[in-house]
Amino acid sequence: METSVSATFSVLEKNNETKESFIYQEESVTHSSVFGPQVKSLDLVIPTTIFLGLMVLATIIGNVFVIAAIVLEKNLQNVANYLILSLAVADLMVATLVMPISILNEVTKAWFLQNEVCDMWITFDMLCCTASILHLVAISVDRYWAVTNIDYVRNRSAKTILIMIAVAWFVGLCIAMPRLLGWRNPDNVPSKSGMCMIDQDIFQTLFSTGGAFYVPTIIMLIIYAKIYQVARSRIRKKNFIKKHSKKQKYLISSPSPTNGVTGLTPNGMTETTIMLEEASCVNGMNGCSDKNDNSKMTSNTSAEEVKLALLPNACANAAKAKKQKEKLEMKRERKAARTLGIITGAYIVCWLPFFIIALLNPFLQNIPNSVNSIVLWLGYFNSLLNPIIYTIFNPEFRNAFQKILFGKYSRR
Repeated sequence: METSVSATFSVLEKNNETKESFIYQEESVTHSSVFGPQVKSLDLVIPTTIFLGLMVLATIIGNVFVIAAIVLEKNLQNVANYLILSLAVADLMVATLVMPISILNEVTKAWFLQNEVCDMWITFDMLCCTASILHLVAISVDRYWAVTNIDYVRNRSAKTILIMIAVAWFVGLCIAMPRLLGWRNPDNVPSKSGMCMIDQDIFQTLFSTGGAFYVPTIIMLIIYAKIYQVARSRIRKKNFIKKHSKKQKYLISSPSPTNGVTGLTPNGMTETTIMLEEASCVNGMNGCSDKNDNSKMTSNTSAEEVKLALLPNACANAAKAKKQKEKLEMKRERKAARTLGIITGAYIVCWLPFFIIALLNPFLQNIPNSVNSIVLWLGYFNSLLNPIIYTIFNPEFRNAFQKILFGKYSRR
């Protein structure tokens, strides 16, 4: 009997201890929400806040400059830049609505704000980041149409661009809204878990990561590959046409003839203009033909004598010009490849690690928080790179930035 009573008391004591532990956990969460956050060590908080704060500030300044340049500079107020403007707005929203709360979440031990603030933060995070990514896809589509269809550049309508912008924001809204509409884990509440994080439901993860990153990335890579192929074939086709049809004009110095010609140079040489088809000069001097009927001279000298004397020099110049053209066209191809490589490379480097971890989180529960933080901020870094990448290759944007910096618009 005494044993049963003691066992009963021990069970009650354990239950009381369990209840007290739950009450203590709830009180700790409530205490943090009432009296403020519990920050991490100052050795981590200070450098983290300074570094991430500078990153947020740079992102805001870069995107504000892009918006101001398009609004103030008339040369930039064209339909094509509507996409750049909307992209800058999306990245600016990331920097102002999402990143500051993310800094707060990085330096605190537990979520201390209300549950509604957590929901709104995650919703804006998914909406703005997805919209930013989808704007990159819209820009790639616009560039593909511009490269493959000349009439599209001339007749590019504001309606088409605005529809693309609306689709980007609407898809981002569709990916971000399920959390607010109730598609969420009831246990994933900051007041219970002390953490504000995206739900780890497998179907929701596949839906959000696929719609926000994987499908748009595949589309973007295909489009940019086609753009590069079209640009490369067009440059080579242009080279082929020029090589076979375009006549080149060469100035060649020759000894002054006895019967007198105009164009005498100071050293006693005469400049003779000869129109020569590049097709007549193949492989330099070996391709010169005396049967070139397209050669014309501006002098009164015998046509046959000048042709025999000067045509080899013209062929040499034609071969040299041909090599220069080939170098220029190769340089253009490399520049196009480098530009597309920078655009796609920066995007993939910034966002691919985050979405790989996001896809693995439902299956791997032991991913360190530091890894999640690094890949998250690497994705945010893309909002800082976008205004740099999409404007640094445009001299009109650079001129507008200089005017903004030196206050030329204010004086006007």
